[in-house]
Amino acid sequence: MRGKIEDHLGSRDVARVIYGSIIGLALVVALEDHPPAPGAVAATVAGAAIAVGLAEAYSEVVGAEARTRRPVHGASVRVLVFDAAAVTLGAGFPALFFVLAAAGVIDTDLAFTLSKWTGLGLISIYGYVAARLSGSGLGGALLHAAAVGGIGGALIALKALVH
Repeated sequence: MRGKIEDHLGSRDVARVIYGSIIGLALVVALEDHPPAPGAVAATVAGAAIAVGLAEAYSEVVGAEARTRRPVHGASVRVLVFDAAAVTLGAGFPALFFVLAAAGVIDTDLAFTLSKWTGLGLISIYGYVAARLSGSGLGGALLHAAAVGGIGGALIALKALVH
């Protein structure tokens, strides 16, 4: 397990999961004011996550073709699609809470709360771990976590101020 975590932290997937998490968080915050039924929120979040993942894969293919002046085929396309799955996972993770709400396991308000705070926690933890892995001490890592967590916090605060 530790090896898989270290492999993940050494990959470009970290950036993609964070990117997707911020997108998912922004969508959840936007839906919270006038939420549809939990199942509809789950479907909306999942659909948006798939769309963002496909956009990521397509833009990487087009970018690679423009850079190399050659078409991207086969294994190269599969790698780019697999890489984009990390964006999809990050953006789509909040759908899990709304599936639970639709099933009656938790209520919709709790699903929104869990979606917002787990998204914020995730990006903050990645910031902390990245800082520690790059040699920062505890204080520097906490500052780094707070700085990147500020992105999610700003989304949540903006929603609170506007509503």
